[in-house]
Amino acid sequence: MPPALSWHVLPGQSLRYRSWDQEAVLFNDLSGDTHLLDADALAVLLAVRAGAHSVAALRLALGAADEEDADGALQALLDQLAGIALIAAHP
Repeated sequence: MPPALSWHVLPGQSLRYRSWDQEAVLFNDLSGDTHLLDADALAVLLAVRAGAHSVAALRLALGAADEEDADGALQALLDQLAGIALIAAHP
C-alpha cells in the first residue's frame, strides 16, 4: 500500500477570497488567476490551511460521516485544488 499523501497549501498563497451563499471567488497569488469555488472546495482548502493534511484528517475536520463516500469526494476536491495550483501533495 502506498504511503498516505500529506496535502499542503503552496508556499506564497495567501488564500484571499470572498464568499457568498455557496460560492467563493479566490485569488491565486502564484499564478495571478482568479477561481470560482463552491462551498465544499473552499472548506477543504481552508481545512488544509488549518492543518488537516491527510484525507482522514480532512474527513474528521469537515465532519464527514460515511468514510468511503467522503474519501472519494475529498480526493476529487483535493485533485481539483491541486490542478489549479493552490495545494500540493507530498508522500
